[in-house]
Amino acid sequence: MTTSFPGYRDYPTTPVTPLQRAAVNEILQSIGQAPVSTLDSSNPDVAIAWNTLVSSSRDIQAEGWTFNREYHIQFSRNSDNILEVSSNYIQIDLTNDPANVNHDAVIRTDASGQRYLYDRFQHSDKWYYNPYVDVILKFNWEDIPVPIANYVVARAAAITSSRITGDTTQYQMLQEREGFCRAQALEYETSQGDYNFLGFDRADSTYQPFSPVNMLRRF
Repeated sequence: MTTSFPGYRDYPTTPVTPLQRAAVNEILQSIGQAPVSTLDSSNPDVAIAWNTLVSSSRDIQAEGWTFNREYHIQFSRNSDNILEVSSNYIQIDLTNDPANVNHDAVIRTDASGQRYLYDRFQHSDKWYYNPYVDVILKFNWEDIPVPIANYVVARAAAITSSRITGDTTQYQMLQEREGFCRAQALEYETSQGDYNFLGFDRADSTYQPFSPVNMLRRF
């Protein structure tokens, strides 16, 4: 591929960043546990909080947000006409353009663990052109916007509570916190994406929302 994006380091990273440790400590404190100075995987509570943070981050980023969506990116084939896919790509869809009409891409993995694009319409992993795609990316924790990161931590805290304490009252309170943080995340997304109920204003969008003011023009 010719285009590079911020990579995603699988947890745990070495060394653990202060933001990652702070996120885990917030989860632990939410369930009544003491904060830790190091993320020791031998501590079962820390391990559960850490793994839950990882999975929650992946799941929420997979929804696709303004910060981790990229449109009209050209993929380049290797010498074997294979389109290799790096680990920080969560979803890939062919851009809606004439060159892609007779193709449909899905991500698959070969025996060596290398991810690649498979063409469902042509029933082949060979590509004889360099298609444009729309993608959802998986970002490092440090690169996630604060409202989204807060939502991830809130969800992880609620799930961790159900896994460790089993306190229904605590779980309900953490779920309410999760709902509040999701509302903030959606407000951020709406502001950043410039969405409206008629569609969204993007220069490369094929969708043109109805604009009543344009119907009042006099020629």
